[in-house]
Amino acid sequence: MKRLVQSELLDSLPTADPAALRSRLDLHRVNAWMRNPAIMARALADHWLVPAPPRITELGAGDGKFLLSAAHQMVPRRTGVAVTLLDRQSLVAPETLSGFARLGWNASAIISDVFNWSPADGDTVVANLFLHHFEDPQLAALLGIISRRVKLFIAVEPRRAAWPLFCSRLLWAIGCNFVTRHDAVVSVRAGFSGLELSSLWPDRQAWQLTEHSVGAFSHIFIAQKIA
Repeated sequence: MKRLVQSELLDSLPTADPAALRSRLDLHRVNAWMRNPAIMARALADHWLVPAPPRITELGAGDGKFLLSAAHQMVPRRTGVAVTLLDRQSLVAPETLSGFARLGWNASAIISDVFNWSPADGDTVVANLFLHHFEDPQLAALLGIISRRVKLFIAVEPRRAAWPLFCSRLLWAIGCNFVTRHDAVVSVRAGFSGLELSSLWPDRQAWQLTEHSVGAFSHIFIAQKIA
């Protein structure tokens, strides 16, 4: 199946549009069905090897609840983590920031386009259902920005394959609205398989790259700087 990037309805709707609000609620359920918070939590727990509390930035963080869910599921638990939730829209509620605080994490939200943002040296950067929005040239440019500064990058994306595509057409069964149902199919077609993200990562000799399908519907890419 050839990769196809198309516009998603949610990206074109105003923040307060009722259909957009409903679709964001749907996405929490979709993430749970895909087990993406658990997948991210396991990847972070396995790759945060340094004893010092890390800094972590989520790209395309939306309302911030995905990373909060992943933080709740991490074993062992970490405290003192500095979190930046980066998105083009202001969607993070005070209750979400308070949820991070109860875990001992200090979270803040930044409104910015990802191409106008620069990570801090040594950061961990994560993304969930975000990279598939970009065509390969934009994606290569973004991965180049990330690789120049960070030590660890983890992305969980849709897996582009027949089974996830079939299931993406059944989201009506769990009550998802027309925006979510449309965008799910578009997302799978724009998703990843094989080593497609690894092939776009620059300076591969200085990094340990891991990329494979995970679970029934997801694809994970991990880039860790070699000490």
